[in-house]
Amino acid sequence: MFYHLFYEWLYVPDTATSIFRLFRYITFRTAYATITALVITFLLGPWVIRKLKNLKVTEVVKEKYLKSHGYKSATPTMGGIIILFALLGSTLLWARLDNRFILLVFGVTMGFGGLGLLDDYLKLVRRKPEGLVARYKLIGQFLIAAVLACYLYFDPVGGPEYTTQLAVPFFNKPPLDLDWLYIPFIILVIVGASNAVNLTDGLDGLAIGAVVFAAIAYAGVAYVTGNYNFANYLKVSYLSGTGELTVYLAALIGAGLGFLWFNSYPAQVFMGDTGSLALGGALGTVAVLTRHEILLVIIGGLFVMEALSVILQVISYKFRGKRIWLMTPLHHHFELKGWAEPKIVVRFWILAGIFTLLSLSTLKLR
Repeated sequence: MFYHLFYEWLYVPDTATSIFRLFRYITFRTAYATITALVITFLLGPWVIRKLKNLKVTEVVKEKYLKSHGYKSATPTMGGIIILFALLGSTLLWARLDNRFILLVFGVTMGFGGLGLLDDYLKLVRRKPEGLVARYKLIGQFLIAAVLACYLYFDPVGGPEYTTQLAVPFFNKPPLDLDWLYIPFIILVIVGASNAVNLTDGLDGLAIGAVVFAAIAYAGVAYVTGNYNFANYLKVSYLSGTGELTVYLAALIGAGLGFLWFNSYPAQVFMGDTGSLALGGALGTVAVLTRHEILLVIIGGLFVMEALSVILQVISYKFRGKRIWLMTPLHHHFELKGWAEPKIVVRFWILAGIFTLLSLSTLKLR
């Protein structure tokens, strides 16, 4: 909104309004999108937490976790509402609202957030233990991702250069053309990312901290792919308009850091599926829109570890009758090994930071 108001409508060169040219620059709007989302979260957080407590929308702790997580049963959840409101408010203020990349990622984020909200509502307000039935939740995720996938396939948003070719780290040019397989591939990326973040959300501050690291990495990727000079220098595909996603990711970073203020150990609020499904969906969508889907495996390396631990555990138990880890997702394994919760979270954040640096280094190693 500020871009359209101050730069498009009020900016006049060589007058007192010349300062409004700042709103043209993505870097300027990125910085203030972060600050704005942070401030909104700080202002909104305490009020939402009080409301959730009054409504008794508190965490449901399974019996096997009661010994170590019993205190969390009194902690309000569904706090992803705070993140989504901060993300919405900051994006509306600082992003270009005529940019289709912004509209697409925002639509998917809110769609997945709506699914998570419905699941949390059924589970915590209506007191249905399983919440939204798993298959219905998965169907909803697939449908939202499928709409985006079909839109990108039949109406490429980035012009003729936005093709079904798949970029692979360390290669100058995309070595693969998926053709119609591009549609199921996009669905897999977005749904997989959403559920991987959901699985990681098990300890105070763990998931949101890792999401912030991933958003920092993709903010760098989005800025590079949307800047012709940087894209040409680093030999990555230039996609006009994707630079605006940097503003969206900055808002996500600000909202994430603000939420971490309340979610750090011991947590005052949990994000619930409202937040985890939405954030994972957002990361997966940005990966697709910037044409760096494979890079998500490195950027979201921590989420991949958590998801793989669950998959391998199920496979091992089904075919060998033995478990690989004491409990999955992986962070619970270390809990049962005797690691304190804050130590696990900080060490996993360190891993997330390492994955961020490794992913950004691939932009040069081609």
